[in-house]
Amino acid sequence: MSVMLDSALHTAQSYSGTQSGEVGGVQSFDLHPVEEDFRETVLTCLQHQPKAVPAKCLYDKRGAELFVQITQQSEYYPTRTELKILAEHGAEIATHLADGVLVEYGSGSSKKIGTLLDAITNTQRSLPTYVGLDISQQHLVESCEALASQYPGLATVAICADYTQPLSLPEIETLRGKNKTAFFPGSTIGNLQPDEAVAFLNNVAQLVGPGGGLLIGVDLKKDKAVLEAAYDDAAGVSADFALNLLHRINGELGADFDLEQFCYRAFYNEAVGRIEMYIESLIEQTVTVGDAIISFQAGERLLTEHSYKYSPDEFGALADRAGFGMANCWIDDQELFLVAYLVACDK
Repeated sequence: MSVMLDSALHTAQSYSGTQSGEVGGVQSFDLHPVEEDFRETVLTCLQHQPKAVPAKCLYDKRGAELFVQITQQSEYYPTRTELKILAEHGAEIATHLADGVLVEYGSGSSKKIGTLLDAITNTQRSLPTYVGLDISQQHLVESCEALASQYPGLATVAICADYTQPLSLPEIETLRGKNKTAFFPGSTIGNLQPDEAVAFLNNVAQLVGPGGGLLIGVDLKKDKAVLEAAYDDAAGVSADFALNLLHRINGELGADFDLEQFCYRAFYNEAVGRIEMYIESLIEQTVTVGDAIISFQAGERLLTEHSYKYSPDEFGALADRAGFGMANCWIDDQELFLVAYLVACDK
């Protein structure tokens, strides 16, 4: 999911006045993150040139379901390849995570977290504490409760927060004095512009502290045909996912998008090293969104998402700019995907 960072204008989110509690074995904190107004975001983006919307607008209930279907398509390699790396190198990865605190950015990848926890257990080690971070409180708490139930010995903390902004962990006993490792799977780092990625990674480095770690998934540069097929599958699920945005705008904002007059485009922009995903107008037309009238030229594109791809050296340089050093990395046999373990430098 693509997010825009503006860390220079935000201070670390505070725990003062935050209500906390423990339900289902999960200690929870709500930092009351401010979520963008969908109507305001859509209208602002559609009236801007060139037109582009934040990718998080794609994720209503149906959009989230369609994205899960995308990850199951034969062309979409990132999810299954990352899981394979975590499973095959679990014992080695476990040596970096054991006896500390694992902080997942974007809680909810139960298969990936489960793979890590099982790997730690299989090496006769333990992970005392898991912290889930997510802006969606209901999804976060449900995911953490399921994890606490499956791993009874795991102290589980849920923090509802905007993790794209500076963040500190609460001063509670289960976190105090333990080495911290952040977990950011799924190649989500690619949804950020490079400078945004550096700002985000620097925030993570501040959270884990000097000597703390980051286990991160990174999609690698590869053949253009492989990349474009992954983001425009033959079954058309990726197209349905993108065009569902127009369906959502129609339903929630009373717009009159004719979905038959738009199509989905995805291509690899080699000049900047990223996949770009668009909704394209097939004809010259106007669309009404509430009281606003939005004009589209024939062939005009609305950018819905982009995903940067890196070589291992390129990502290492990016991490270095953010205050992380590359301690270890694992790449699959086909060189599709990278899982890296980074260590925050002592500045």
